[in-house]
Amino acid sequence: MVHFVGAGSGAEDLITVRGLKLLQEADVIIYAGSLVNPGLLKNKKDSCAVHNSAYMTLQQVIDVMKEAEEQGLLTVRLHTGDPCLYGAIHEQMELLDELSIKYDVCPGVSSFCGAASALNLEYTLPDVSQSVIITRMAGRTQVPEKESIQSFAAHQATMVIFLSTGLLKELSEQLIEGGYSKDTPAAIVYKATWEDEKKFICTVGTLEQTARENNITKTALMIVGDVVSPTAYSKSELYSPAFSTEFRKATE
Repeated sequence: MVHFVGAGSGAEDLITVRGLKLLQEADVIIYAGSLVNPGLLKNKKDSCAVHNSAYMTLQQVIDVMKEAEEQGLLTVRLHTGDPCLYGAIHEQMELLDELSIKYDVCPGVSSFCGAASALNLEYTLPDVSQSVIITRMAGRTQVPEKESIQSFAAHQATMVIFLSTGLLKELSEQLIEGGYSKDTPAAIVYKATWEDEKKFICTVGTLEQTARENNITKTALMIVGDVVSPTAYSKSELYSPAFSTEFRKATE
């Protein structure tokens, strides 16, 4: 059996209880060494074999899984954050399907959640934003034309932008072209929930300058929208004394 496990956003104790249990039981661990906190490996068995996928091709990863399966071993494929976001898991699953190797997925805490916690931020403030767009700039991995930064910016929703730290000048230009003003609040969060986490509040127009002045070149994500620095919002109706629910009657 192969278990795809979300390692969480960085801090060792942000892996799920289920994920930790699978790590402790694993005979083979293949972890994304460029992003996953290596401290998590302290939870493995002494006999567990460990492979760093930063040095491996897709086929080499699958070969390790196949060999483990032939030996009746339990494999954990440890991905950063939650495997469903920029985890390249679908291509692994397709090859495992071809080999008739069973697998499942254990979700994890994504860095976009970790970044919000670092800023004490709520992505979905009433009357400010009720939608979150998770996207990235085009790089070696292309982005479909219909999903351009400009087209998403037109919605004026909250945006969380992954894998784009080296393209902040272009990101600012495209956000402004799409409809955000240069003064729209923004944030850069470096290594959210890690011990060396850094966070910076800026604006759409100063994203590149802020990163440059603080020597942030990778492993960061950007948050764009008024939720970063809200000036006004409506309180939740759910907790209003004038609002009835199936559990509580209105008192006003």
